[in-house]
Amino acid sequence: MPRQIIIDTDPGQDDAVAILLALASPAELDVLGITAVAGNVPLALTQKNARIVCELAGRPDMPVFAGCAAPLAHTLVTAEHVHGKSGLDGPVLPDPTMPLQDRHAVDFIIDTLRASAPGTVTLCPLGPLTNIATAFQRAPDIAARVQEIVLMGGAYFQVGNITPAAEFNIYVDPEAAKIVFGSGAPITVMPLDVTHKALTTAPHVAGFRAMGTHVGDMVAAWTDFFERFDKEKYGSAGAPLHDPCVIAYLLEPEMFSGRHVNVEIETVSPLTRGMTVADWWRVTDRAPNAMFMGDLDAERFFALLTERLARL
Repeated sequence: MPRQIIIDTDPGQDDAVAILLALASPAELDVLGITAVAGNVPLALTQKNARIVCELAGRPDMPVFAGCAAPLAHTLVTAEHVHGKSGLDGPVLPDPTMPLQDRHAVDFIIDTLRASAPGTVTLCPLGPLTNIATAFQRAPDIAARVQEIVLMGGAYFQVGNITPAAEFNIYVDPEAAKIVFGSGAPITVMPLDVTHKALTTAPHVAGFRAMGTHVGDMVAAWTDFFERFDKEKYGSAGAPLHDPCVIAYLLEPEMFSGRHVNVEIETVSPLTRGMTVADWWRVTDRAPNAMFMGDLDAERFFALLTERLARL
C-alpha cells in the first residue's frame, strides 16, 4: 500500500521538482494534499506555484491549501535572490486554473491526522515549519499520531546558507522549528550536508532535457535558473537539489546515511539564530530526537529522479 504523505511547501524550483517526484510515484506515495507556507516567496505566490506544479504533473485534482503567511514570532524573510520574483523564475508557465481549497492548511493537517489511524500519515515539510508547528500548537494530540516527519532543513558541517550559522528554512521560523523538534514525533532531517551532495551537474541537466517531455524541459530550465546563483556562491559544478531529497528518502531510504542524534534549534542568539545545533559527535547527554542525514549516493539519487520524472 502506498505511504500516505502531506507535502508542506514554499515553491521554489527545487520544491517543484520534489512535488513532481512524489506525484510521479503513485505506487509508493499517496499524496493526500499539498499545503503551502510563506518562505522562498510570500504565501500568495507559494500557493499559486504549488497549483502550477500540480497542473504541470497532470494532477489538477490534487487538493492545495494555503497556510501561514508569516512566521510565528518574526517578520518573513524571503529568497527571491535565489528563486526569482515569482519563486519559479525561469520558463514562463501559465497561471493555474485549478482551485485553491477553502480550508486553511493547518486545519487540513489537523483534520487529516485525527481522521487517519495513528502512524499512517507522514509529513514532508520542504520549507519553514510554520504550518506544522501551528498545527501542533493548536492540536497537541496530533504529534503522537504522525508516522514520521521527513524535512529539508538545517545543517551541521555546511553550517549556513542564509546567515553564517543558519540554513534558510530553519532561519525563517526558528520558533516553529523548535516546536517541531521538541514534539516527540519521529523526525528525519535532510540538511545541507546531504543536499549539497545532490548537485545538478551538466550531464544531469542534459538528462532532464533528453526526456523530450514538457516536464523534463521545465525541470532543466528551472535548474538552469537557480544554478547560476549557487554556482557563483559555492564555486561548484552545479546547484544543490535540496527538497527532492525528502521524497527520494521515502522512495529509497537506503541511498542515505546519517546518525540518530539530538538536534536543538537556536532562537535567541543574534549571531546564530536559526542554527540547528546537531550533537553529531554525541558530546552531550541530550536525548536523540532526529535522524540527521549526512550523506547520499548522488548517482543513485539522479537515476531515481530521472527515471520517475520521465513518467510524467
